[in-house]
Amino acid sequence: MCRSTVYARQAPARASEGDLALLRLIDEEYTRHPFYGSRRMKAYLCGQGHPVNRKRVQRLMRQLGLAGMAPGPNTSRPHPRHEAYPYLLRGVEVERPNQVWSTDITYIRMARGFVYLVAVMDWYSRKVLAWRISNTQDAAFCVDCLEEALRHFGTPQIFNSDQGAQFTSEAFTEALKRRGIRISLDGRGRAADNIFVERLWRSVKYEEVYLKDYASVPELLLGLTTYFEFYNGERPHQSLADGTPNRVYATGQGGGARIVDTFGKEAGTAPAASSPADQAIPGEPGRQPPCRGSVAIA
Repeated sequence: MCRSTVYARQAPARASEGDLALLRLIDEEYTRHPFYGSRRMKAYLCGQGHPVNRKRVQRLMRQLGLAGMAPGPNTSRPHPRHEAYPYLLRGVEVERPNQVWSTDITYIRMARGFVYLVAVMDWYSRKVLAWRISNTQDAAFCVDCLEEALRHFGTPQIFNSDQGAQFTSEAFTEALKRRGIRISLDGRGRAADNIFVERLWRSVKYEEVYLKDYASVPELLLGLTTYFEFYNGERPHQSLADGTPNRVYATGQGGGARIVDTFGKEAGTAPAASSPADQAIPGEPGRQPPCRGSVAIA
């Protein structure tokens, strides 16, 4: 057997036209109803005139990294070789910028195919600090996004994510540990633990992606760059009293966040984090660097 064939880097397999149509429908319906699992999603697709079996729906939802919010067997199992971390934010009052950051991955549909989007967000201000798109779900583009946020905005006290293998990988967790950042992982079946990034995905899709139907990755990259500048600097946020993430992050006023402690044990408030004023652009007090975006294509 030819070694060049065995060890050649394989391009991601292209989805069929039928699968692409189903992926689009699943993405839209999951954004509207994130509690839908494969059973309800199968019923929805059949009702839309697409007779599919549950196994096919499960395969497509796995491809998108989707699962219903309700807990079930093996829905949030981390990589067996990766270290586990507790959830540190239940009952914690987020009172200042750079106290808590979080991240997540979502699927972004295109006219033909799809890519994955990862973002890092500051909980207090809802500011998107950095983002990346990639055509694979490997850990590398997530680590790049994290490093970009750390370079331009300093270090948070706590960094939260779900239990996905990208975020529990050694490369990702070591980037946090060597800076003394505490690691927090969502509980299994608890999508509300990272609710602020989940709300971001809904905004990105309904306000940008679904309206544009991008045909190429360069077009998507340009569109998301424009959108995140608008999201951070111009779009009023009801949770910020109609302020913008950029202003709230720069001033340290008007933001805040809290995950309710449904188990009745209030966690201690995290200690002080680095001030966003420390990362202001030299010579321009109060002005923060824009969020950073890029693309990684395997």
